[in-house]
Amino acid sequence: VPAGTIDKLVDDIQKKIYNSLAQEVTSKQLGEMVCEALKDIDEVAYVRFASVYRSFTDTTSFIKELEKMVKRDNK
Repeated sequence: VPAGTIDKLVDDIQKKIYNSLAQEVTSKQLGEMVCEALKDIDEVAYVRFASVYRSFTDTTSFIKELEKMVKRDNK
């Protein structure tokens, strides 16, 4: 990941939250924003984050997520 990419990701998410004018942002909403941003930056980082954030409890959940990524990449 190029230097500054994660800082830009954080800045972009902060701007998105600020511009939404929402009074509150749930941790679930924030986690989803991070997941979506990581998908575009670094698929390995995304899988690592998602495995913890989404609490994959077995290999089946993990494989399903990888299959979604492969389908997305093949479009």
